Amino acid sequence: MARFLAKRIAGAFVVLALVSLMSFAIIWLVPGDPTAAFLDTSATPEQVARLRHELGLDQPMIIQMLDWYGRILHGDLGHSILLNRSVTAAILERLPVTLSLAGVALTLALIAGVSAGIVAAVNHNRWPDQVVMTAALFGLSVPDFWLGIMLILLLAVKFDFFPTGGYVPISEDPLGWLDSIVMPAMTLAVIQVGFIARMTRASMLEVLNQDFIRTADAKGLTRTEIMLHHGLPNALVPVLTVAGIVAGALLGGAVIIEQVFSIPGVGRLIIGGILSRDYPVIQGGLLFLAVIYLGVNLAVDILYAAVDPRVRLE
Repeated sequence: MARFLAKRIAGAFVVLALVSLMSFAIIWLVPGDPTAAFLDTSATPEQVARLRHELGLDQPMIIQMLDWYGRILHGDLGHSILLNRSVTAAILERLPVTLSLAGVALTLALIAGVSAGIVAAVNHNRWPDQVVMTAALFGLSVPDFWLGIMLILLLAVKFDFFPTGGYVPISEDPLGWLDSIVMPAMTLAVIQVGFIARMTRASMLEVLNQDFIRTADAKGLTRTEIMLHHGLPNALVPVLTVAGIVAGALLGGAVIIEQVFSIPGVGRLIIGGILSRDYPVIQGGLLFLAVIYLGVNLAVDILYAAVDPRVRLE
């Protein structure tokens, strides 16, 4: 188990190193200058040069990169140019919003996806199976930002079931928080429901063809007992890995959905940084999301190894 964990942790550090390098390199490749967010078109070249010097943007790329890595090693993600505050503090302030959105979306996706996958597997090659797989394909194909806009037009503008956007902290009003989070979470969950349903269906069909299922059937157990006590626990083991992938995808998708629904999370912070060329916010936000994504997947790997000893042996 120790060797298994060491390999996973080493792999996570390699991925973080690559993400940090890519996020820094992309900033240099993308055209634009953050000084434009502070100075208008009438600014003189001397004013632009002075501001670039104050922000450290006149340094060679290698010097800026070494300074970036030096701050990361000390746990400092830099100072936001536009917000004039620590990037770490800005991210931590918005992190609960993003985590609550992703958490609700993950819960909805797992409940709906696993249930749909079981229905499809039990009714293999019959009309419920075809309906579930068609719906799953639709969910995998539809763009989340388009779906979000359609839900706003239908459920918020036409029927007034939910607010068109905004966010209410759960500490202030739990019902208001639920009202503001349901529609964005539904938008995020729809795509992942199809993914989870297809994986659950495939895993369930594989388990139902195993010898121990036929033995349980020969012993006289009912179909429900076989499914709940023998089939489902074994079929859900691969879904654990899928849950980690889905959690990461939800964090990435939250960047767009938070902008669509005007939710003040980490994703919207990164979008604001991109629009204003706030380099420290972009770099720090991407690295922070990568850390969370890898942490979730590492936890899933550990849980997977604890549930299935064959993973540790391999």
